[in-house]
Amino acid sequence: MKDKEELREFIRKNYTEVALQGSKGGCCGGGCSCNGAPVDITATSIKIGYTEGDLVNVPPAANMGLGCGNPIAIAALKEGEIVLDLGSGGGFDCFLARGQVGATGYVIGVDMTPDMIKLARKNATESGYTNVEFRLGEIEHLPVADASVDVIISNCVINLSLDKEQVFRETFRVLKPGGRLSISDVVATAQLPQNIKQDMALIASCIGGAEYIEDIKTMLHNAGFKDIRMTPKDNSREIIKEWAPDKNVEEFVASFQIEAKKE
Repeated sequence: MKDKEELREFIRKNYTEVALQGSKGGCCGGGCSCNGAPVDITATSIKIGYTEGDLVNVPPAANMGLGCGNPIAIAALKEGEIVLDLGSGGGFDCFLARGQVGATGYVIGVDMTPDMIKLARKNATESGYTNVEFRLGEIEHLPVADASVDVIISNCVINLSLDKEQVFRETFRVLKPGGRLSISDVVATAQLPQNIKQDMALIASCIGGAEYIEDIKTMLHNAGFKDIRMTPKDNSREIIKEWAPDKNVEEFVASFQIEAKKE
């Protein structure tokens, strides 16, 4: 296994390429299958849980077909809330969230890839959005103040982290008392074979770095979260299988909705 910094740089480079391709998609998450075959981004987005209405209400360049679910659908956002998106990419979920929290609410996107931040800011500026901003940073070290956020969303990003326990400690730190976590992510449902865990392309494609479901629960509990709920998506196998059709990865990982609260 490569050292952490080398892996992190590989992942960052991978998503830089996605950002530069924009809405053409890229080979990670839903952008294309891992054998390089192109994927219809609109069809992929609907399959993972977005509606056609969602797709027409955000800048087209923000949707790169990434993700494994729709965290906005479970977040139950309210007007006036402050929302933080971990791994915000081109801003797709942030732009959906800003519409729900309204002018009195605010949305912060954090991403470790400079080109993603550049793209998201461009999308926001061109659309005239004033209640959303994007900050460069790592989700293990969030550039966000303590107890300042009502809701944290994330779409298929935490699995990419090389220190998931630290991510959950950070999310707990920045949430207000009563705040909640509403994320979609890939988790391991069985022990991952070494050929999957050691494959850098599969790690960058949200598969090889998946953590076992019970370990995720333990991490959330240890960070201080309560009311932890983890629910598999009904069509998880269909979603995951397309990412690496020849590797049977759907036998080992699944797309889950993960919810928790900070008391």
